[in-house]
Amino acid sequence: MPDEGGKHRRRDTTPADKPSGNPWAAYLPTIKETAASVLLALVVGALLIIVSDRRVIESFGYFFSYPWDAIRNSGTAIADSYVALVTGSVGSWSAIGETLERAAPLICAGLAVTLAFRSGLFNIGAQGQLIAGGICAGYVGFHYDLPPVVHLVAALAAGLLGGALWGGIVGLLKARTGAHEVITTIMFNYIALSILTWLLTKNAFQEPGSINPRSQKVAGTASFPEILGVHSGIVLALLTALGVWWLLERSTIGFEMRAVGANPDAGRTAGMSVPAVYTIAMVVAGLLAGLAGAQQVLGHDDALTANFGGTIGFDAITVALLGRATPMGTVLAGLLFGALSVGGTAMQASAATPLALTQVLQALIVLFIAAPALVTAIFRMRSAAGGGTMLAKGWNS
Repeated sequence: MPDEGGKHRRRDTTPADKPSGNPWAAYLPTIKETAASVLLALVVGALLIIVSDRRVIESFGYFFSYPWDAIRNSGTAIADSYVALVTGSVGSWSAIGETLERAAPLICAGLAVTLAFRSGLFNIGAQGQLIAGGICAGYVGFHYDLPPVVHLVAALAAGLLGGALWGGIVGLLKARTGAHEVITTIMFNYIALSILTWLLTKNAFQEPGSINPRSQKVAGTASFPEILGVHSGIVLALLTALGVWWLLERSTIGFEMRAVGANPDAGRTAGMSVPAVYTIAMVVAGLLAGLAGAQQVLGHDDALTANFGGTIGFDAITVALLGRATPMGTVLAGLLFGALSVGGTAMQASAATPLALTQVLQALIVLFIAAPALVTAIFRMRSAAGGGTMLAKGWNS
């Protein structure tokens, strides 16, 4: 464009000004870092396999006399363990089905944490929200006698409502009183677990004729139907991830969530209601975690127990971190952790590898994901744009 003197001013063009022909180009550095983190975790895991194998340790006792035994036994131990891991998780259709069943609630609970992260909140309460959803879904599932489709829909709706209510209380406390969501969600986890333990001692919940803390079984009419041997909860989880993506990236409330999550003061200046955003975000997050609980009791398990949900709600935090707080990343992370969980059992059964090793692998993956500078330095890669650890704005608010 000509300036005031009539001369043409040259416009500097930077790479950011040029439209990218590949929509995945922006994600490529992050994908590389994640893959490198998984590879590093497997390498460290291989070292742990070596030091935990009795035969390998014995062969290292005479390493300088005959080193080949130590090398061969080390390679065999690593190969057997990792082959068992892969075979046990994706080596057959039944293994794939079990992996998908394990991944479904992880994906939904991970989405609950992801959505809260994007809204500037650190939701550590997915476990409590999952339990609340499981209680409601399970009660409708075994207490009422309804037609097949209606029964499943009613139980699923009860689970969603229970999780949304449990998360919404935290959102209201944050919005109205400023109570920190980290503290309240941790406390609500314990409250939900205590309520479940108490309910399992009542006749309305406890299995007839049993003195164990176990509920009645969910009726078959309230269970997820199977698709090719896998309960349809995994399909629902993928559709939910698509819905969360649309909510965050294409809806008005999603824009407000991202804006408030990035800078609540700027959002408030722009006319957004920060308390409303916090409340809605926690209601939706609780709904997603409640869906995970409903999937557990209606699809993966058939009864409520004192340890219902296991550590899914806490693993969801790891899944969300590994997925970089994106719906697609959360789905992939949930599938990975589902495979590690199923494959870890196979490692223990066929290769005598300690089951705790899979938990170590998960922890190592997250550790390397949280240290991108270390990963890029080891592999001499260019760091992803904005590389660094992801932390909800609400942590410091």
